[in-house]
Amino acid sequence: MGRFTILALRVVIAVALAGSLVVLGVLVPLTWIDLDEARTQVRVPFVTILVLGILTLQVVAICIWRLLTMVRRGTVFSPAAFRHVDVIIGAIAAASVLTFGVAVVAAYSNRTSPGDEVAPGLVGLVCGAALVVAGVALVVLVLRALLVQAVSLDRETRHLQAELDGVV
Repeated sequence: MGRFTILALRVVIAVALAGSLVVLGVLVPLTWIDLDEARTQVRVPFVTILVLGILTLQVVAICIWRLLTMVRRGTVFSPAAFRHVDVIIGAIAAASVLTFGVAVVAAYSNRTSPGDEVAPGLVGLVCGAALVVAGVALVVLVLRALLVQAVSLDRETRHLQAELDGVV
């Protein structure tokens, strides 16, 4: 991966992290205020899910930053990279559960109030989004398996190169 690509990804991650801090510091409190009319059983879970969702994105961003550092140093094909990838998988899986939690809160809101506060189709779409996010976690899990194979092949290649150097 080229230096420009790594730099571009780092800029994107830095902007995303800065934006997430703005969201946590400004937009989440405004959302809390905006939901002043909502029942506590809806308001608290929704804002909690929002904060936790942003935290999962921050965790993923930091882990990707660390993996980019490993790429730049040429050490990404090592067992140390597995820890970061495992955390990414966990954070994405948590984001999927949180997304489903939004659908649960919306469905609960519909069941406990007259009329539908949230369109039932929207609840279904959020459930579908949770499924898609879970699929992303599975894709990253497959990529982790490929990383395991690459690390194994890299280790074997180094061993064979050392043996060949000993013979020559």
